Amino acid sequence: MDLKQYVYTGNQTLDLAKWPTLPPFKIATSEIKTAIDKNIKQLASYQDKLYAQSRYGVLIIFQALDAAGKDSMIRHILSGVNPEGIVVNNFKAPSQQDLAHDFLWRVHQVFPRRGQIGVFNRSYYEDVLITQVHPEILLRENLPGIDQLADIPTDFFSTRYQDLRHFENYAAHCGYKVLKFFLHLSQPEQKNRFARRIELPDKNWKFSEADICEAAYWPKYQRVYADVLQHTATNQNPWHIIPADDKWSSRLIVSQIINQQLQQLPLAYPQTSAARRQELQQILHQLENE
Repeated sequence: MDLKQYVYTGNQTLDLAKWPTLPPFKIATSEIKTAIDKNIKQLASYQDKLYAQSRYGVLIIFQALDAAGKDSMIRHILSGVNPEGIVVNNFKAPSQQDLAHDFLWRVHQVFPRRGQIGVFNRSYYEDVLITQVHPEILLRENLPGIDQLADIPTDFFSTRYQDLRHFENYAAHCGYKVLKFFLHLSQPEQKNRFARRIELPDKNWKFSEADICEAAYWPKYQRVYADVLQHTATNQNPWHIIPADDKWSSRLIVSQIINQQLQQLPLAYPQTSAARRQELQQILHQLENE
């Protein structure tokens, strides 16, 4: 599978309408599930070394519109990872404590430590996405000089984009690999998934009237997402734009990319010194003779 086709580095203007929401391949679902199972086992092997080594960290970001499959994506492709080595966080509306700090403060509170895989189900990118669709949210952040919408500087979001690029570069300098995924869903498929949440009793809990309200802003979200992805994608920290209309295909693509990226890290179990091996042999001898 050519994974380069899903990589966006920001080197060209982004028009999401030209990016597919269905994958370019057709594989039987049974074959896809078999491949994902293989990827899950491989990821578990990488994660075991990552955790033991505790020298590198991984942050996986999932951004998407409602019903794109973020939750099920995380549940399926990370099902084989040792729970002790993974932390998942969901970025909802900021609390009063969050708002009393800079907009990246809450990120630092839940950032994975070295040796862990951190997953952000939505992320700090919400602070440049929903705030552009609903700029009135910024008035709650107690920002200097911003008391009304007219006070928001024209370069406000450009500055935040720069902050996010610098933050991700900083993470990379500290030994973290940041993997960013945008699950690209079509509007008809989003409507179908909303309908299933209403029609199927066991999915009713997933449905929220707020989702329908936000869906009305579809054109604006498409423009804002394109702008955000274009200005925060770099060669070092690109975005991966994943066709999300078929959930199993999107899970396969994402699991392949994650494994490919972790393979690039020099992961290994810590080496045991000769003195330590001798000490362990003495302990083993003692155990065998008790």
